[in-house]
Amino acid sequence: MAGSRTHGPYHRCLARAGGLSRGSARLHHRAAHRPPCPPARTPAGHGLRDLVTLSHALFDAPDEDEILGLAMVHIAAAGPYRAEAGYLKMDDRLVPSPRNRQPHALAVGRRVRELAGQDGNVTVPGRPWGRALGLRGPGGLHGYLVVTSSRSRPTVAERSLLALLVRHTTAALSVAFAHRRQRKDALELRRLREERAALQRQLISVMAELGYERAVHARMADVAASGGGDEAVTRALHGLTGLPALVEDRFGRLRSWTGPSRPIPYPEPDPVRHNEMLLAVAREMGPVRIRDRLITLIRPHGEILGVLALVDARDEADEHTVLALEHAAASLAMEMTHLRNLAETELRLHRELADDLLAGTDEPSAYARSEAVGHDLHRSHYVVVVQWSDWTPDDSFAQTVGRAASAVGMRSLLTRRSDHVVLIADERPHARALYEALARETGTRSGTIGVSAPSDSLNDIPHHYQEAQRALDVRRHSRERYGTTFFDELGLYRILGPGNDYRELETFVDEWLGQLIGYDSRHHAAMVETLSRYFDCGGNYDETADSLAIHRSTLRYRLQRIRDISGHDLANVEDRLNLQVATRVWKIVLGGPG
Repeated sequence: MAGSRTHGPYHRCLARAGGLSRGSARLHHRAAHRPPCPPARTPAGHGLRDLVTLSHALFDAPDEDEILGLAMVHIAAAGPYRAEAGYLKMDDRLVPSPRNRQPHALAVGRRVRELAGQDGNVTVPGRPWGRALGLRGPGGLHGYLVVTSSRSRPTVAERSLLALLVRHTTAALSVAFAHRRQRKDALELRRLREERAALQRQLISVMAELGYERAVHARMADVAASGGGDEAVTRALHGLTGLPALVEDRFGRLRSWTGPSRPIPYPEPDPVRHNEMLLAVAREMGPVRIRDRLITLIRPHGEILGVLALVDARDEADEHTVLALEHAAASLAMEMTHLRNLAETELRLHRELADDLLAGTDEPSAYARSEAVGHDLHRSHYVVVVQWSDWTPDDSFAQTVGRAASAVGMRSLLTRRSDHVVLIADERPHARALYEALARETGTRSGTIGVSAPSDSLNDIPHHYQEAQRALDVRRHSRERYGTTFFDELGLYRILGPGNDYRELETFVDEWLGQLIGYDSRHHAAMVETLSRYFDCGGNYDETADSLAIHRSTLRYRLQRIRDISGHDLANVEDRLNLQVATRVWKIVLGGPG
């Protein structure tokens, strides 16, 4: 019995301690190895020892949830109490503990929120006494512990123990919240350090980028200031990127290439495919890769003046390459715009003077204006008329003609009309040089050039303009309609061109060819064309038959039919001359069939 009395209080303490099932292992260890409770101690003494053990467990708990849970589970250590609910204040709101009793959770929670941080009574059915105790620490409210008792009024000692448990729980929560804040601050500090390091790396990168951009900008500014044009830009771009750099004009013809692997000869562009490529690049923002080239347009104010490209067969271009290409394109755009404005101003002054010369103007004014534009009108001049079937004679084509003329060494004034471009040149053009240069510039050979006889007086230029037009018209109606024709080489054609009396010419043609023309119209034949080819080939049967793509015997038959239908003898010198002149008039002046 004595042993039972000795160990009875101990077993009660151990039972209470053993009730800390959700506490730490250390709490169980201390309860199990505590010296036996003296039999003479009061219940308050038992509760105090249990609270000491619980206090150690509270401060050893890893987080706030565990602290609140220990206090709720072991509330009986303070007396005849039961924990109804617990709340932790997280982010300015009270978060209920998962250990809260469910039957009255909503009512209890509503009451706790009504207290707004103060202590207050709580009513729980079946429990005569209830209290919501605020867990307030130095930093403010940490949460609530809602406690009820089986007694209507706990004793002073039981209330003291409960207050002690609340203080210890609050202190443990204060420490836990402080640790949380420290961890959060440490994480935030680490995040800020990492962010600062990232910003420093970014700043270094941006400084490097800005340094490179400044270097590129300075290099291109030097190029622009030097006035070196296309060659200087491609040379600088090649130096910055290490890739071959090139400039093409609006039509795909090479203007400049710096770097290795230049194609020789440079490929002749296909006009349709080149225009499709320009449109495709224009639809994109920034440089565009097409096969082995990185291409950007030289396009000030929306007008495409040319193409700047890098040859990048190994796909090595990076953002620095793109930056250099864009800066080079901007520099070249300004240079080309400046040159274009100068060219347009010069072209306008030249055009105004040329227009007045073609219309007729006083010599003193013309000489003064020509000196102002740097052209010598005191020399003999030739009027040159240019017409290209695939090109509209607008300002762009006029500039193309001007470039071609300059390329072959022609000093001239330039203007344009509705269907042709006019040059007033200070020397006789070469027989083929201007035509070949224009064929290269335009990419097509479908062009005709007429050149007047020399003009020694400014007052004669309007007349020589008509001569150039006549030479152009003769060429356009000849078998080889494309090329250059000089008026002083026309021979008989000089009197058969525009400006003559067409009614007289028609009468003459009808007199000599009327029967043949009528026969051709009725029978869909080609007797007049056969006769014209016969004369063009100098009466040679073989050449005539080849030009008409007929057999020699067929030609003999046709010539005999021509004799029969027309009533004229080709062996007669007079008839032969008149028939030959009539066929020339029919073909050149009257336009041939129809």
